[in-house]
Amino acid sequence: MAVFTPVSLDDVSQWITQFPLGKPVAIKGIASGIENSNFFLTTESGEYVLTIFENLSFEQLPFYLNLMRHLADRGVAVPAPIANANGELVVALHGKPASIVTKLAGKSQLDPQPVHCAEVGAMLARMHVAALDYPGKQPNLRGLDWWNWATPQVLPFLSEAEAHLLRAEMHFQEAFYGCDTYKQLQQGPVHADLFRNNVMFDGDKLTGFFDFYFAGCDSWLFDVAVTVNDWCIDLDTGVLDTARVRAMLDAYHAVRPFTEAEQTAWQPMLRAGALRFWLSRLYDLHLPREAEMLTPHDPTHFERILRERIAVPAPALY
Repeated sequence: MAVFTPVSLDDVSQWITQFPLGKPVAIKGIASGIENSNFFLTTESGEYVLTIFENLSFEQLPFYLNLMRHLADRGVAVPAPIANANGELVVALHGKPASIVTKLAGKSQLDPQPVHCAEVGAMLARMHVAALDYPGKQPNLRGLDWWNWATPQVLPFLSEAEAHLLRAEMHFQEAFYGCDTYKQLQQGPVHADLFRNNVMFDGDKLTGFFDFYFAGCDSWLFDVAVTVNDWCIDLDTGVLDTARVRAMLDAYHAVRPFTEAEQTAWQPMLRAGALRFWLSRLYDLHLPREAEMLTPHDPTHFERILRERIAVPAPALY
């Protein structure tokens, strides 16, 4: 992610002695993203990812790291957090919470085909089922409550057309989240940010999901909607690619069948997934934090997707 807190090899040389990883050999900042400070860390024992958390607290982080550990122990391909000599997964570095996790093999698939979307859909369903007995509880911190908080923060920066769209969609989503259908949706831990750059592939084989630091307890359908809105679209227009949508949804449904309530909620939830990222990108663009290597994402991308989801019905869940 963007580097808010620079870290050198000298900085980690003493700090890392509490972990069973040997001496550090190299460290390199990761330039993508806008939330935490991430680094590729090479030690005598292998390659890892070091994260310094810029927003999440020591109290919040066990939810994410223990969830990753829970999923890894159940055969879901995710990075495994490394504990220090005291069994701690979160340790202070430069006065901020930090963690080390294993580095996944492979590379991101930025031009996904139906075969890749099917792999993602099946793994997402397996992740949801595997997390059912996870005891940690934490809401999606970028859910409806955050949308209500962020909307008045960004409205002064918007054009009249943008402001009208945002107010109208917030009104729509408030009603949707309060309806009986929404209350019937399956709930549990979700990734909530499963974009193309958060999944690794070796050829056509999925090797893992990573970057769980937007995870929380929410409807599983929200997770599916966020994923479809990135993996199954034409990036220039936001239009859904039916072949990729079908591949992802059918593969998910084969592992964890969708419910009738989810079928009813599908169109509103696709809009919710688009709104969440339009709103967060607006916030990051207009109310930025300082960071090395920081490039805010273009919010108009998700404005296009939201307008497209409002105007055009998506393929059915099943």
